[in-house]
Formats: sequence, structure tokens, C-alpha cells
Amino acid sequence: MNVKQLKEIYLAGGCFWGTEKYLSLINGVVSTEVGYSNGNTENTTYQDVCYLGTGHAETVKVTYDPSIVSLEQILEQYYEVVDPTSINKQGNDVGTQYRSGIYYISISDKEVIHKSIQELQKKYTKPIAIEVLPLSSYCRAEEYHQKYLDKNPNGYCHIGPSEFEKVKKANPKSEKYQKKNQEELKKTLTPLQYEVTQNSETEPPFNNEYNDNYQKGIYIDVTTGEPLFSSTDKFESGCGWPSFSRPITAEAIKEVRDFSHNMMRVEVRSNIGNAHLGHLFADGIEAQGGLRYCINSASLKFIPIEEMEDKGYGYLIGIIK
Repeated sequence: MNVKQLKEIYLAGGCFWGTEKYLSLINGVVSTEVGYSNGNTENTTYQDVCYLGTGHAETVKVTYDPSIVSLEQILEQYYEVVDPTSINKQGNDVGTQYRSGIYYISISDKEVIHKSIQELQKKYTKPIAIEVLPLSSYCRAEEYHQKYLDKNPNGYCHIGPSEFEKVKKANPKSEKYQKKNQEELKKTLTPLQYEVTQNSETEPPFNNEYNDNYQKGIYIDVTTGEPLFSSTDKFESGCGWPSFSRPITAEAIKEVRDFSHNMMRVEVRSNIGNAHLGHLFADGIEAQGGLRYCINSASLKFIPIEEMEDKGYGYLIGIIK
């Protein structure tokens, strides 16, 4: 199996809520996570960083596929949302934790970063203040900080709407996964798959294809092929349906209020295919964010890790643990 090698770079640029969302929109970025980098203590918390002077920077861990996007391209878009000459300040946020920085783990990235900074300096008369250092420490931030703007669309962000629109236009959504019409779906789906995805039916608990599946791999939208969930985030909930703590990317799904059956629930649908997947509940594993995406097997197709490269999902192998 020819596994594509994913790479990581750690970028600090003010409040990590907005920076994370912005960087996640770059084509070729496989995943993003927020945390605290290059401080003086281990296993730090948000409170420690803000009030105890631990020296950490709010940072976004960016995992990307270098066959799709280069480090140079990521840095060019990162520069669009930071003031590269500002010291310990971005937007309205002031303090050492809001400094801008590029932290690398691969020595081969050092030359690329310094060359990029030199090119950036040509655009400014003031000296560039972006810190460039090897990553000396990193601690994942608390769960409520992860994908914050996806959970809170109207939450605080130092990055303006125009910057988000600009990066979206520069990185249009892939047309690889497309919604099919009803005639095509009736031809390609089983009766159960059709009823679940198109008419919001529910398959029987326990007696379904993937409830007891714990092979390594990914789960894709049966109607479009778009990647939705990873085996890394699957857990046994006892409910009788496949349960996941989170989707592969927040952009792959959408949440809709569901008032059927005299209940108020949150329905989960695929974003591109608009297929009914299941429901979202707040009774998941607390250490993994506390959410439970309860998903019908009939809305999914499982791709084992051994087949992901051949079926065009090799770029996601790195997220499976």
C-alpha cells in the first residue's frame, strides 16, 4: 500500500478560534486542532496560559497533504490573517499567548519558513515579528475550544468575514463528491439505504451492518462517497447503532432541528448529499467532547484502511489511529 505522507505545521496567530477555522478551509488541509505551544509547563490549561504566565502561544496544529498544498501556500494564506509586525497582539487580543509564530517539527521545513519570511519582509518597512522556532512543546486545548466557531457560528473572532470569504473562494469545495438525483439513487441504493437517507427512516438497532464493526478505516456517505467519520472516533455506546464522537470535518455534516415523533432532537445530515444520517446527542464520552453522533449503518459505507489508498482516500490514512 502506497501511503501518502501527511505533514504537520503549528501556526500561532492571535485567538486560535478564528485562526483554526480559517486554516481548516484551505484545500489540502486534512485536519486542524487548537492547543498551546512552546511554553514553560506541561499539560497546561487555558486558565494557566491566561493568568499564570506559562509562556504558551495559542496555536493551531495543521495536518496537511503536501501532494495537494505546499507549506509555502499555507504560509501565504496564514499571512493574510495576521499582522506580521505586531508583537504579542492580534486584533483586540493582547498578551504573549496571542503572539504570532510558526513552529516546525521537520528540520526540512526550517529553510522553507525562513525563505517565506524573507519574502514577506519585502512588503513591510517594520521588521517581521513572527516567531520561527522548532516546536518544543504542545498541549491540546480543552474540548470546548476545538472547532469553536463551528459550534458557535456567532462567537468572537478577530478575523473579519471578508477574510473567510476570500479563503473560501481561493479554495473551492471539491466537486469530486456530488449529489445524485432520485432516479440515480433508486438504482444504486438498496431499499433500506434509500428509505433511511431520503425519507429519514431508522434501521433496527443492533441488527445493522456497522454497529459491531471496529476495523480501522473510514465511513463515507453512501450516496456521494464523501468521507464522514473515522474508526478512530467510533465508540461503543450500547444504543444499537454506530456511534461517533465527532465527524472527520465539521463541514461534512449539517445539523437540523427535528420535531418528529413528538420530540425535539438534532438531526444529522450529510452536507453535500443532504442524506439523513441519524441524530446528535449530548451523552457521549466526556473526555472526547461529550457528543454522540448516532448514525444509521444504512447511510454509510465502510472503507477499510487497507483499501483507502486504492479508492482515493489515501490522504486520510494519517488521521486513523
